[in-house]
Amino acid sequence: MAEMPKKRGSTVATNDLSRHFLATLAQWTGGLSPQAFGGAWLNVLTRLAVAPGRQAELARAALQKTLALAQFSGAALQGEAPRAAGTPYANRFADPAWSKFPFNVLAESFISVSDWAREAVRNVPGADAAAENIVGFTVREGLELVAPDNYLPTNPQLIRQTIDENGRNLLRGVKHLAEDVTRTFKGLGPIGVENYQVGEHVAATPGKVILRTPLMELIQYSPQTETVYAEPVLIVPAWIMKYYILDLSPKNSLVNYLTGLGHTVFMVSWKNPTAEDRNVTMDDYLTLGVHAALDAVTKVVPKHKVHAVGYCIGGTLLAIAAAELAARDDDRLASVTMFAAQTDFSEPGELSIFISPAQLAMLEAMMWKEGVLESRQMGGAFQLLRTYDLLWAPTIGTYLRGERVGVNDLMSWNADGTRMAYRMHTDYLHQLYLNNDLAEGRYVANGEQIELSDIRVPMFVVGTETDHVAPWRSVYKVGKLVRSTDYTFCLTSGGHNAGIISGPQHPKRRHRMHTSKSGARLLSPDKYLEKVEPLPGSWWPTWAKWLEERSSARKVAPPSMGAPKQGLKPLGKAPGTYVLAK
Repeated sequence: MAEMPKKRGSTVATNDLSRHFLATLAQWTGGLSPQAFGGAWLNVLTRLAVAPGRQAELARAALQKTLALAQFSGAALQGEAPRAAGTPYANRFADPAWSKFPFNVLAESFISVSDWAREAVRNVPGADAAAENIVGFTVREGLELVAPDNYLPTNPQLIRQTIDENGRNLLRGVKHLAEDVTRTFKGLGPIGVENYQVGEHVAATPGKVILRTPLMELIQYSPQTETVYAEPVLIVPAWIMKYYILDLSPKNSLVNYLTGLGHTVFMVSWKNPTAEDRNVTMDDYLTLGVHAALDAVTKVVPKHKVHAVGYCIGGTLLAIAAAELAARDDDRLASVTMFAAQTDFSEPGELSIFISPAQLAMLEAMMWKEGVLESRQMGGAFQLLRTYDLLWAPTIGTYLRGERVGVNDLMSWNADGTRMAYRMHTDYLHQLYLNNDLAEGRYVANGEQIELSDIRVPMFVVGTETDHVAPWRSVYKVGKLVRSTDYTFCLTSGGHNAGIISGPQHPKRRHRMHTSKSGARLLSPDKYLEKVEPLPGSWWPTWAKWLEERSSARKVAPPSMGAPKQGLKPLGKAPGTYVLAK
């Protein structure tokens, strides 16, 4: 017995030493685990080394592409266009300038090598699927380093522009680079964000903060109509982002849209955690977040159920809270709406390259050392998933073309990042992403194991077609996990953010909507695409109609701001104080 404390102390010291080592290593690798990536390459290459049949296929493909390239080169002097159709590079080599020699040969050579390299690391007999995914990712990133359109000397469009402008585009690019480096060192964010001040230009819908906990402020928005729907709307955004993505400029503010239709809207504004919040847990976000907000809303609007809405990780938390409430026979929810929120993490899409025991161990070590995960580190991971769109193309446009794209409200919001607390994010990644405990019935909330199948209220779930954070096929799976009285899935064009923040009128958007009644067999994702025809325009009016159909027919007078008699006195004007913290 006397040895046990010493043993525990030794174990702690060993763990701390390992974390220090991993955290230091992460500074050199950008947070990527050499073990995870090296192990993936080893898995694929060793399997390929003992697969002569697959090697023969690749050798034949290499020979065919070499012969095709030689044949193409013979016609290149005549202005043959590179065969980019059907490849990921079709749009990048579409300009007629790429039909001129030698640029057409450069483009065709790159496309041929790219096709072969991508194919070489796919369908390797016996290779682990997760390893193939990681290797495929690194191959795609490596190809961008040699893509001819990413460099001035090998991009005929850039050469033509430089000649036409006598190099003035490059002078502008140097000026832009100097400005951006200076602003980065000063922590000012991209040029133009000063035009979107929180509380003035964005997050400007009138309201009051009626509750403040150590983790969130609850905002109640002022009514815009003489009468309102009896059932209030409570929105739970993600704490990986600041809440005002749902309250941007008036034209695309979801809050402004809902209050204009006659809804009483409440919004959770999460605190931006610091190192002092390192031990905050998911249960804290439940108790001090969703449950505290719901208690406050039902005090302001008593005797009426609540339409609850969750976005991204906020939607995941809302699903957990709804299951917990259902297990307690708490029927205060009228419906649950989830925007781009996963509950089954078995197929997390491209984010799976960052989800492995080795990768999470490195990430945990980084957070353990600092107490939080900084927003720039999260942003870097998302940027890696779309390097051409988020890194190469903006860099080429700004510094080589000399064209600075103006910052809009969504881009300004994106630059206003948040941190993630060490304990919460560690548990979230392990329990949900790595172990998939929520979907498989093992998740424990506030000491009780919960089941999503306890959720029986109507649900409206939104997925976005090009979501890299919460792939829509993954989001769709919640319909198989709950026993909702009616389950409506809406698939909209766009990505994780722009697809959700579409505004009530958006000519470039389309959406599909299908409702499955309780007990009905849920369509497979492929059948959903096949049977559900797309509708033109934004999904916002479709959802607004859905909410109206599940609300009381008779509207009532707006409630008071807060509930002063029950201790909920207005604490200040929206947007509050938490959202302003950097």
